[in-house]
Amino acid sequence: MAIGLKSGDMELICQTAIFGGLAADSLDHLIEDASVRAINRGETIFLQGDPASAFYVVLDGWVKIYRMTPAGEEAVVGVFTKGQSFAEAAAFTKGSYPASGEAVTDGRILVVPARHLFDRIIESPDIGLAMLASTSVHLHLLVQQIEQLKAHTGAQRVAEFLLQLCPVENGACTIALPYDKALIAGRLGMKPESLSRAFQRLKQIGVTIDHNLANVRNVPALRDFVDQERALVLRSRC
Repeated sequence: MAIGLKSGDMELICQTAIFGGLAADSLDHLIEDASVRAINRGETIFLQGDPASAFYVVLDGWVKIYRMTPAGEEAVVGVFTKGQSFAEAAAFTKGSYPASGEAVTDGRILVVPARHLFDRIIESPDIGLAMLASTSVHLHLLVQQIEQLKAHTGAQRVAEFLLQLCPVENGACTIALPYDKALIAGRLGMKPESLSRAFQRLKQIGVTIDHNLANVRNVPALRDFVDQERALVLRSRC
């Protein structure tokens, strides 16, 4: 069992893409030398080019993955929150981290060392399949990001981002967002002022922002909004 787990952490871990399909004994075997690490806002988790010594699951808070451009600008590759994993592919290939990881807020992460990963896979092949499935999920999300940047309206991008974080399929919910809205804007390929305009549009369908909380009055209505925006974009191309 991983060191430092709190009540409810295992339930969260079991819901992640990488661990969700594993049998209980395989899961215990994989995380037996894992540990929980407290992170502070702005803290570096790993740097681009560092040996990929572990992969991670966010237990609380937000983490961003970013690369530095040749011009010295920060390009946000992804942002991850409670119940999401990252850096599996780098750990799986025993390579180096292709980007840097940094805590956006205070939080906790599960650190799963890569040193015994291949031994674990040989002993429990379903772990290898879980790693591939999780990597596939991340690839799918990256493809979605590219599609959003090229073909989706700003409000549609924000709505889809919120839907990914909604813990329910129906009814209302509240989502904790990173306080730095510039991070969300960067993740969605938008300027902060464009993000503010997008939130104003979503207010019409019951999405309100209160500091770092997004209150969604009706999740299906938000999903319908995305479909409507997609239809408008398609019609504009005809």
